[in-house]
Amino acid sequence: IKTIMSCVLSVLLLNVFCSFVSSLYFHIGETEKKCFIEEIPDETMIIGNYRTHLYDKQSEEYLPATQGLGMFVEVKDPDDKVILSRQYGSEGRFTFTSHTPGEHQICLHSNSSKFALFAGGMLRVHLDIQVGEHANNYAEIAAKDKLTELQLRVRQLMEQVDQIQKEQNYQRYREERFRQTSESTNQRVLWWSIVQTLILVAIGIWQMRHLKSFFEAKKLV
Repeated sequence: IKTIMSCVLSVLLLNVFCSFVSSLYFHIGETEKKCFIEEIPDETMIIGNYRTHLYDKQSEEYLPATQGLGMFVEVKDPDDKVILSRQYGSEGRFTFTSHTPGEHQICLHSNSSKFALFAGGMLRVHLDIQVGEHANNYAEIAAKDKLTELQLRVRQLMEQVDQIQKEQNYQRYREERFRQTSESTNQRVLWWSIVQTLILVAIGIWQMRHLKSFFEAKKLV
């Protein structure tokens, strides 16, 4: 029973760990560029929703931006390869799928150069990032595939298990990279210690020969 409880607890913890939904807002200037780093397993779908508010000096508050103001979104994978580069409107949604596990860089900046009213102003961007099975709209899936509540729940559980497996594989990948880095560092430290020892021995031998030649020249030996 303890083993079963332990397994259930591990699955629940992994499920909580993999259930990743990130919501935030930030302010951006006319020429500013904001970037975020997300650690994402491979073959994982990511959906980002955003909306923009432009600061109004008369009312001294942020109001929904007009349609002329848009955001440029760029996403790079861990190999610094661009996997998404596109301009959207003042409110939009971007989607991409990771093919390489690791840190993905998501950058946003405004098209302020094409929008004179924004010149010198501040923009508030509300960003919501959904990773993995949370990116799926199960209401649409149930309506499209005509699934019963039980079938939909089974599908959700299957996708959650699949996401857990991806996360476990990513953690193994990170552990392997960390182990390789540690071994490489230890090897470099070892070789550096050997080089230092050889340098000290060489300096000692040189000093002994120098002192010997000095004493011989002074006819003290």
